[in-house]
Amino acid sequence: MNRGKAGISPVMATVILVAIAIVIAIAVAFWATGLVGVFTRFEKIEIVAAYATNATDVTLQVKNTGSSPTTIDNIFVNGIPCNSSSICQSVSPSPPISLPTGSSQTLTIKIAGGYSGTTLEIAVHTASGKTYPAAVLIP
Repeated sequence: MNRGKAGISPVMATVILVAIAIVIAIAVAFWATGLVGVFTRFEKIEIVAAYATNATDVTLQVKNTGSSPTTIDNIFVNGIPCNSSSICQSVSPSPPISLPTGSSQTLTIKIAGGYSGTTLEIAVHTASGKTYPAAVLIP
């Protein structure tokens, strides 16, 4: 054995161990934030505008502002699905409507006559079960 040669000093060994621990902690933090981003995706639809252009046409402008793509699977008029309501005649484009993250869509809803001067509640329903309402005054 070589007893005359000195090894690494305790101070340098401590500095090296602390540096390695910091590098591992940074790597784990980046990995954990990547996992959090995957598990915290959410759906959020905003109704940017809801208005009646005349007594029989309602226009909805919707935008997906969430971090996950979504699908509009139904439109409700006064709480009744549009496909079985006597108030609503048609929706263009017809559901299901896919909305990628950040995208917008304009929906046109044909309303039966005789509702002038009333306020209708138009609601957008998504495949995940959320409902986004808007009130529209029919001229």
